[in-house]
Amino acid sequence: MNGDGTREVKLGALARVEGEAALHLCVREGEVTEARLKIYEPPRFFEAFLRGRAHTEPPDLTSRVCGICPVAYQLSACRAVEDACQVVVDGQLAALRRLLYCGEWIESQTLHIHLLHAPDFFGVDNVIELARTQRAEVERGLRLKQAGNRIVELLGGRSIHPINVRVGGFHRVPTRDELRPLAERLRWERDAAADLVRWVAGFDFPEAGCDHELLALAEPGTYAIECGTPTAMTAPSAAGLPADTDRALPTRAFDIHDFSDHVVERQVPYSTALHSVLDGRRHLTGSLARYAISGRWLSPVALEAARDAGLGDPRQGTVCRNPFRSIIVRAVEVLYAIDEALRIIEAYEPPSPPAVEVPPRAATGHGATEAPRGLLYHRYTLDARGTVTDASLVPPTAQNQGAIEEDLRRTVRGRLRDGEPTDAELTALCERVIRNHDPCISCSAHFLDLRVR
Repeated sequence: MNGDGTREVKLGALARVEGEAALHLCVREGEVTEARLKIYEPPRFFEAFLRGRAHTEPPDLTSRVCGICPVAYQLSACRAVEDACQVVVDGQLAALRRLLYCGEWIESQTLHIHLLHAPDFFGVDNVIELARTQRAEVERGLRLKQAGNRIVELLGGRSIHPINVRVGGFHRVPTRDELRPLAERLRWERDAAADLVRWVAGFDFPEAGCDHELLALAEPGTYAIECGTPTAMTAPSAAGLPADTDRALPTRAFDIHDFSDHVVERQVPYSTALHSVLDGRRHLTGSLARYAISGRWLSPVALEAARDAGLGDPRQGTVCRNPFRSIIVRAVEVLYAIDEALRIIEAYEPPSPPAVEVPPRAATGHGATEAPRGLLYHRYTLDARGTVTDASLVPPTAQNQGAIEEDLRRTVRGRLRDGEPTDAELTALCERVIRNHDPCISCSAHFLDLRVR
């Protein structure tokens, strides 16, 4: 407590998140006057690295942005380059890309659920302590993650930073015989994923809501992963409703080529990550947004699991806005990704050739996919030789920071009204709020505009 009656909680380093960040929370007379998620990782410079490179290189270079979600970066890069070159990848090549992305969803979401997020619900510090009381569940989670890794390894050449993805398709495509053992394993994993949904649905969830616009890709008839149109759902307050409303609200879509007109990045003095706003308003991407906007297009087995887990029926206009329950939505997405992977494998016929030609063209291309943590946008400008002259990457965490900080203010304000928590209790609560959104901090680190006068 400071002499002026202001209470400050400073968390120097967050645990169980990907990357490095700190939190500065300031409370005065029961009100949260400041909540700053401070990302202090060094700048990554990837946008600068891309300038001057050939149009075939962004998929390999950007996969190094994140070791957990390299496929998201590769396929967003491919879509942007192909858009600039006016090339469409469809048919079995597009199906293989979706299968590869399913693998990343499985391994990334199960990693977050078991190693980063679930310990919060059992009051332990890490997965090792969690395994002492939930050993079977942790082992099941590790097996599920291995299944996701196996998909990425088979299609991508290796499970981390895949090397088989290229603009226009793949360097090599698998045979049906190579996919058969994978399908056999995934049939078992589908039952395990259904058990996972039931397990996390039994956690004790605080009552909470989020008053943010929700942004995700939408592709009518399917749960959008590797393609779609950016679609935003209205925030509850704009409709005169409470933040915890479970009603679906009006949506609006905009062309991917207009993304930068709607999602605008700005610098803040306390973070090496840019903050983003959607049409001037705070917004959230990720599992809650995807479920709200595309949940009605989940597979039947995933829809049934979601209903049984208490998420309601998205086909009836029910959404989930409780960030603490996002772990259930992630588990449903794991089940969906396994079910979708099986569907793709069963219908697979090896395409020939393994890639379509993508000749260079002077233009600007735009691409977006749904990384596990949310919508990931790439933009590249090419010259006539195919050299990248400008690049922009907008990761989910950069878009979600404003929403995370508002969730911190709202949750801490409610906790203060219930009593006088200790600094340790406030710290633990804030860490939980941040981990609800699984921020990938390394992905979002850019560089501050330094001005010396």
